[in-house]
Amino acid sequence: MQTLTGRGAMRSPGAPSLWREVERQFWKQIATGITSEKAAEAVGVSQPVGTRWFHHRGGMPLFMSTPISGRYLSFAEREEIARLIGRSPSTVSRELTRNAATRGGKLEYRASVAQWKSELVARRPKPAKLVTSPRLRQYVQDRLEGKIHDAQGREVAGPRQAPFIGRNKPHRGDRKWVNGWSPEQIANRLQIDFPDDHSMRISHETIYQALYIQGRGALKRELVSYLRMGRALRVPRARAQAKAWAHVSEEVMISSRPAEAEDRAVPGHWEGDLIIGLDRSAIGTLVERSSRFTMLVHLPREVGYGLIPRTKNGPALAGYGAVTMANALKKTVTTLPAQLWQSLTWDRGKELSDHARFTIESGVRVFFADPHSPWQRGTNENTNGLLRQYFPKGTDLSRWSEQEIQAVARTLNNRPRKTLGWKTPAETLSDYLKSVRQPGVATTG
Repeated sequence: MQTLTGRGAMRSPGAPSLWREVERQFWKQIATGITSEKAAEAVGVSQPVGTRWFHHRGGMPLFMSTPISGRYLSFAEREEIARLIGRSPSTVSRELTRNAATRGGKLEYRASVAQWKSELVARRPKPAKLVTSPRLRQYVQDRLEGKIHDAQGREVAGPRQAPFIGRNKPHRGDRKWVNGWSPEQIANRLQIDFPDDHSMRISHETIYQALYIQGRGALKRELVSYLRMGRALRVPRARAQAKAWAHVSEEVMISSRPAEAEDRAVPGHWEGDLIIGLDRSAIGTLVERSSRFTMLVHLPREVGYGLIPRTKNGPALAGYGAVTMANALKKTVTTLPAQLWQSLTWDRGKELSDHARFTIESGVRVFFADPHSPWQRGTNENTNGLLRQYFPKGTDLSRWSEQEIQAVARTLNNRPRKTLGWKTPAETLSDYLKSVRQPGVATTG
């Protein structure tokens, strides 16, 4: 048979499998944004098959995104191999000898067997770079799951990590706190940390593939829980919409914000919001637009929370009432030089309805975004997404002390950012303060 076909003995194909062309069409349907079940129905396969394809490839089509080389026949062409198909005679000749069935000691061409053989020999498993380079693998793992530390260098462990079972990640409320650099940050930081060592190079897509796709074997599957969103598969993201409130007047709309805040040329213009947790717990988030430097505002419960029955128009005891919020922000403002506090753009939440008093006492002008326009505070929205790695939805945020949330802010400020040329926010803000030679400036690290 090797003399006839040019190949060694191959195992029996068994029942013909579903064709790769069908799976390619399945992934094209997925790319339109529909679910795996609907995509399977669209291409004529069962829903369990579509779900299995999606999970097996981790939501990533890989080779399915590129068409088969024109050198080889498609399944439809193999079905019509006996007819005039307009292909080169040598292509047809090679196909007939290479992929023919060999039972009974003779060549017999059958489309299903030929398709099975072509798919089998097309698999060219290449050792993943993270498998062949232990040093590179260790670098990637350390930045995905490394420990975070406070300003004194003490480890802040966060919650205990729940076991990773199957393809389902642990509950978001139990995700361990880690350095959590994204694969893109890791890939680009390698060029800075190892400028002359080209063996220490890897793309962020390769890291994602090592985490998501079964059979790669380079990184532990449970490391997906250390990614920012903690998802085990690539799925579409949903975005919540904000609501407008009566405390926002025309004078404090974002359209009245100074023009210098738009171009991010000069530090001092901030964006802010709350991240909300279980039982009306919250943490305030402040991000400087130019340097992306982040500050977190600790909002502990007020005395009597959980003891005094909630009443309409009663005292706000959850920790982010208007008066409490304004006082907490005023305290935060004093930790940096006045020149770094020119304006603050906030969401339209009622927690900052006491903004007039805050402006008078702190000197920081407050502006509010338009209704249903989170992109106007894009820097803060992005940062809140980063912070959800440490403070997931469904978590009681009041259980973390001020020291612990400041450790998270410190970790975030020492992550390299693509928009900063892979410098960290702390480095960027420190460089600015050094350039203006401000004496007695508090450290931003």
